[in-house]
Amino acid sequence: MKKLSLVVVLCAALVAGLLSSYQFWLKPRYVVPILMYHYLGEGAGSLYVSAENFDRQMAYLKDRHYRVIPLEELADGIEQGRAFERKTVVITFDDGTEDNYTLGLPIFKKYGYPVTIFIQTQNMDGVYENKHLLSWPQVREMVLGGVSFGSHTRRHAYLPHLSEEQLRDEIIGSKKDLDEQLGPAARFLCYPVGGFTEQAKRIAQEAGFRGALTTNRGMQRSNKDLFELKRIKVKDHDLKQPFSFALKLSGYYNLFRSLKPGH
Repeated sequence: MKKLSLVVVLCAALVAGLLSSYQFWLKPRYVVPILMYHYLGEGAGSLYVSAENFDRQMAYLKDRHYRVIPLEELADGIEQGRAFERKTVVITFDDGTEDNYTLGLPIFKKYGYPVTIFIQTQNMDGVYENKHLLSWPQVREMVLGGVSFGSHTRRHAYLPHLSEEQLRDEIIGSKKDLDEQLGPAARFLCYPVGGFTEQAKRIAQEAGFRGALTTNRGMQRSNKDLFELKRIKVKDHDLKQPFSFALKLSGYYNLFRSLKPGH
């Protein structure tokens, strides 16, 4: 009986310690996961997610009662220092390929989730990585369907390699393109390949962007800097691997993955 009582006491102490660690160390480090997608459909490489698996991932969010919020709401909370509840998530797409319209839009509408797509404003209706890009008419139709758009620069330029004049053209120019085509609703920039510099961040602010998104570049993990928001790449097989998708949605993924310099 004494041994049993000791085990109970030790188990209770362990549980209390774990709860205390969560409450005081882990919980304050929760970061709303910003999911990053690229291409929908079948293809080689980690940037492709089949339409079927994307639908399954969205169903996973719905079935487990995740709250999908727009980037604007995330930015509001960061600026206000508000703590988000767990099971909050943001969804983004890079490059603006036509499959986002043909395969993605029906799924976006099916679940009613806010989605932001980052487009190359001088490559519209062109070709990138052997994939056809969205046209402005398709973009405007998607806006009516509830999709938001942001800048992926004018020509998908790797910003750390550019001069100041080139940076201003790619960043400020893309904001002007978006304003002319869609009005002032486009508020966010996405750094191509995640690469950025302090100069690029400054010019993005000057251009009138509210924030900018990267990948796992930059050395801050908490997403407190609106111009250095880290995202998490979702892969086609994430639901097939035990805990992979759940870990990426946990809000603590940034704590454990390696970071890269911005440039």
